[in-house]
Amino acid sequence: MKNRYLVPFILLTTLFFLWGFAHNLNPILIPHLKKACQLTDFQSSLIDGSFFIAYFIMAIPAGMVMKKFGYKTGIIAGLLLFAIGAFLFIPAANTRVFAFFLTALFVIASGLTFLETAANPYMTVLGEPEGASQRLNLAQSFNGLAATIAPLLGGLFILSGNTLTSAETASMSAAQMSTFLDGEAATVKMPYLIIGIVVLVVAILLYKSELPEITEAGHDIELPTGSQSIMRHKHLVWGIIAQFFYVGAQVCVSSFFIRYLGKTANIDEKTAANFLSAALFCFMIGRFIGTFLMRYISPNVLLAVYALINVVLLIIVVIYGGMLSVYALIGVEFFMSIMFPTIFSLSIKSLGKETKIGSSLVIMSIVGGAIFPLIMGRLSDMMSIQVAYSVPLVCFFVVFYFGWKGSEVKSQS
Repeated sequence: MKNRYLVPFILLTTLFFLWGFAHNLNPILIPHLKKACQLTDFQSSLIDGSFFIAYFIMAIPAGMVMKKFGYKTGIIAGLLLFAIGAFLFIPAANTRVFAFFLTALFVIASGLTFLETAANPYMTVLGEPEGASQRLNLAQSFNGLAATIAPLLGGLFILSGNTLTSAETASMSAAQMSTFLDGEAATVKMPYLIIGIVVLVVAILLYKSELPEITEAGHDIELPTGSQSIMRHKHLVWGIIAQFFYVGAQVCVSSFFIRYLGKTANIDEKTAANFLSAALFCFMIGRFIGTFLMRYISPNVLLAVYALINVVLLIIVVIYGGMLSVYALIGVEFFMSIMFPTIFSLSIKSLGKETKIGSSLVIMSIVGGAIFPLIMGRLSDMMSIQVAYSVPLVCFFVVFYFGWKGSEVKSQS
């Protein structure tokens, strides 16, 4: 790597860490805001809903901004939105109005949409072309690092560990309860203030750094004309469906993790956050192991096997509860590790000049992360958190089918 690109490389690598950190604070926010704002499980699932719907809504505007003004401008805009959303947590905590928290999360996720759209292509040009893959993999490893650290720090600084019993709640006056809830809500202010400041500093440093402008001649999205619809690629259609269900499953498993441990294994929220951090560490390790196994096992076969294993593990989670199910959930995180990139690569295989529009459609399918947690939250309110884990169980059946049959390339001309 040329020395002049070293600083920009370091700064851009921080983007991978920052959006990984923001994503993996959501499982901490769900039980925290459920308590602070006195929410049902369905209402608390709107945290994921407001976050992931931003990706669906902002994907096209982000692409338009970058096409007109360039990737560097898009990155700066994304960082500014990220910082504004983080700062909005302060008035949200002061008012303890849940809608304000949802607005703040939507703004953060809007900023992340810009960042995730721009960071990957930028990494490919910060140095020699033959080192592009190595640079990108190095940067993505920091995303996994953030996924492990975020629950640890979130559990330490956001979760208070104070959970009122029914008797304690009944004995408190309205004023005492309000004071308690205000104190709970206030714990998010300092962490998100620090996040906002760090993001602003990175934005300023990137603004003042020399970044190469990316030219994308021949890479504009072109839709097929006439009777040729991109949906004639059946493996792409199934890939979009599989990614929709997979992202929904991933968000469901992680977001309700702390709630599940508290309800079925009587584990306090701070300890549960540590278990979640361990689970996400297994997720990171799983990526390395899965990548190694793909040298010997076809990606679609490994995907199908991993999905089937997760179905079995989630049957244990739904039926048994207790520590056995806690370890089963950690196993689910491990076996989810390869799914997003594997589904993505199998979906866009052999698309040729239609690869970019196909990629965009697969990326937009992450809106599943906004929908399935709502279903799971409603089921948890109606029945139990244990039964609610049947939602990701069903999702992994779809992923299994894609790996087994749906990923076969059968395009219709």
